[in-house]
Amino acid sequence: MVYLAAAVVLLGVLCLLNLLLTIGILRRLRADAAQGHNPGLPFDLGPGSAPGEFTEVTTAGEPVSHDTLSGVVGFFSAGCEACHTLLPSFVEHARELGRDNVLAVVGGDDQETVDALTPVARVVTAELDGGPVARAFKNTWTPALYLVGDDHRIVATGARMEELPVRHLAGRA
Repeated sequence: MVYLAAAVVLLGVLCLLNLLLTIGILRRLRADAAQGHNPGLPFDLGPGSAPGEFTEVTTAGEPVSHDTLSGVVGFFSAGCEACHTLLPSFVEHARELGRDNVLAVVGGDDQETVDALTPVARVVTAELDGGPVARAFKNTWTPALYLVGDDHRIVATGARMEELPVRHLAGRA
């Protein structure tokens, strides 16, 4: 009987400790969210940040660089199921925005994705890591979308087209 009582007391203490740790974690997450910091997002560069310098050539032979970039930038990779799910929506929005307002970076060997994007976007193919453009954006996640303003700073990030405020770009097409 003494062992049973000791086990119940020990279990109660462990549950109380677990509860206190959980409350501490929740307070920390709320404080981070109130300061605008969200460590759960895969984007190192957020709104207001400027991507690093890069120079690349599209599949059509067009030069692309930090200085010529504005509009939507999408990162896709071969074998990425979420990328293939995003592709129809991205193509539809790219068609509305105009080819000069959209840059797609395809990492790895995925000719079907390149073929789908080429008529509606400037397309850069790269190694699976995304190459110089991905390094300039510090991007390690796919699919990843960035809206870049005319000042070459990031306006918004997201994983779906619906997360980007692209309405104001439609008039530039």
